[in-house]
Amino acid sequence: MMIPVFDLKPEIENLWPEITAALEDVLKSGQFILGPQLQAFEEEIATYLGVKHALGVNSGTDALVIALQSTGIGPGDEVITTPFTFFATAEAISRIGASPVFVDIDPRTYNLDPELVSAVVTSRTKAILPVHLYGQAADLEPLLAIAAERKLKIIEDTAQALGGEYKGKKLGTIGDVGCFSFFPTKNLGAFGDGGLVVTNSDEIAEMAQMLRTHGSKEKYLHEFMGYNSRLDELQAAILRVKLPCLEKRNESLRQVAQDYTRQLAGLAGLITPWEAPDVKHVFHQYTIRIEQGKREKAQQYLRREGIGTMVYYPFPLHKLPAYLHLNYHLPRAERAAEEVLSLPIGPLIPSKVINRVGAAFRKWSVKN
Repeated sequence: MMIPVFDLKPEIENLWPEITAALEDVLKSGQFILGPQLQAFEEEIATYLGVKHALGVNSGTDALVIALQSTGIGPGDEVITTPFTFFATAEAISRIGASPVFVDIDPRTYNLDPELVSAVVTSRTKAILPVHLYGQAADLEPLLAIAAERKLKIIEDTAQALGGEYKGKKLGTIGDVGCFSFFPTKNLGAFGDGGLVVTNSDEIAEMAQMLRTHGSKEKYLHEFMGYNSRLDELQAAILRVKLPCLEKRNESLRQVAQDYTRQLAGLAGLITPWEAPDVKHVFHQYTIRIEQGKREKAQQYLRREGIGTMVYYPFPLHKLPAYLHLNYHLPRAERAAEEVLSLPIGPLIPSKVINRVGAAFRKWSVKN
């Protein structure tokens, strides 16, 4: 049988009694929007993260849009970000009329290289939007220093890194605003779309809360244009069941990553993930690099061996049709897009699967 990149069924089966009971409670309550489940989840995840405010929204993309607007960013502004991420990061910037300014990546972490940021700050720059890609923290300390010096906001895209840490602090809580996704495959996944905005700022939280409900604090009194973006009660109930399991789940992912690294150590032309000092990588993805233009051959070989893989991401954002007109050349991101390959991941992957993947790579390495 083909080993999938993600298999959510084992986790669902483990939590089946708790999940079905939670869903039944919501159905019996007759409350499905902005009800007690969402309020309880927001309080619980705020406590887990150690932040003052947590607001459930419709998706991780909405979290980014609402976070940007809540910090006062809009048409004519510039936001510095990475070109090596999912499209939603830059799309959210463009959606509110601002312009993404792409900066090349650190090839070890695939995250925004802070050493390249100062050179692109202009009078129009209003924020830096780092992404904690694959569960690995971006290097925030130098970015925070630049932001303090130039009076910029830091908005963390933590869609792939809930539970990850940077120098002892939870990711998403270090900048002005943190944005999370509850897409089903995320470390904390819902059974559909969902997202979260977190902040310690009362002012930002009030604006975000209004934006998610059509620009209103009081029902039918709309002060500006907002959105219909609420995390619904069914998803909140599911996330409440899963949240207490998150730390154990992340530790299991870290163990899977260590096992993979042991299996793949020393193979020529293959680079395993690097974990920066003073961070806690939570391995939303286990992503390797295959050098010398051999990724497609390796991926095809693994497919024949019954092993699924994915490329996150085959195009850096500045090479997509939506942003080609900006005429960027960012060689590190472009090379990463040609070399990265993500292997099957999950907290309940049995050791025999990891051994099978390792054996397949060793056979491929000998032939290539």
